[in-house]
Amino acid sequence: MELNERAELDTSQANDLGRGSGGGGSGGGGFGIPIPGGGGRGGIIGIVVAVLIALLGGGFGLNAMTNGDEGGQAGGGDLDQVCSTANPDRLDDARCRNLLYVNSIQAYWQTAYPELGRGDYEPTTTNFFQAAVNTGCGQADSGVGPFYCPADRKVYIDLSFYDELASRFGAKGEFAQPYVLAHEYGHHVQNLLGTNAKAGQGDQSGPTSASVRLELQADCYAGAWARHATESKDKTGQEPLFTSITQTDISEAVQAAEAIGDDSIQERSGGRVNPDQFTHGTSEQRKRWFSQGYDRGDPKTCDTFGTDQL
Repeated sequence: MELNERAELDTSQANDLGRGSGGGGSGGGGFGIPIPGGGGRGGIIGIVVAVLIALLGGGFGLNAMTNGDEGGQAGGGDLDQVCSTANPDRLDDARCRNLLYVNSIQAYWQTAYPELGRGDYEPTTTNFFQAAVNTGCGQADSGVGPFYCPADRKVYIDLSFYDELASRFGAKGEFAQPYVLAHEYGHHVQNLLGTNAKAGQGDQSGPTSASVRLELQADCYAGAWARHATESKDKTGQEPLFTSITQTDISEAVQAAEAIGDDSIQERSGGRVNPDQFTHGTSEQRKRWFSQGYDRGDPKTCDTFGTDQL
């Protein structure tokens, strides 16, 4: 994977909220949600965001494993300055690299979404935070992992998550990062299409549950973006954002998808594999649906709700 040093990044698509942006909560109330395996922050996420993620899709499925480490993210500075082409070191900053990924993903959906026959794509923003954050879904901490909040239509990520993804799950490749973001923006597309709301009325756990179907579809959408990522242009519309993406990069995304299957996470947490508790799909399923999106390059082939063969 090579990023274009000349690309003008659209900083309006991301916010750097900094550390401790959770404040005192958002007034949404507190539901105690046990974390599978009992890991992380005492085994409880006592926040409304966990409920909405569970019902409507959007979480990355690693809330049992992340620990809020602050590594991997440079702190301070305005994104307009830090990510400007005037800064020769900007792409060494995790925020600027992830901003570039977000720009690419949304440039893809500006073209691909209208082909789904539902009007124009509505861009949204990614919020980089550290430790905790207030959202339209409630107050969240890093233990949730990356997520999409359907209430405010924003993506949230503590960039230290990537360190966990590499160290605990072995997904060390750089292209795992844009895969994660493309998956979350897949949930935004589902929200725009109304898929999230419909799925929220179905079963939220089990091997063929609505939750699993949502997550596998988001993986497929991520694969479709990856197929076309080198076609996406920068803010000026002239420069490509990626100058190259190799088969090794795609393999890194596939490896990340496999690493975070429900069965793999259950095994790593020391428990037995229990399909009745699946919410995101098995390693094989996540690999297969990402690969389908990539091989076909068409989000219309990502209908996980219209098949019995997940």
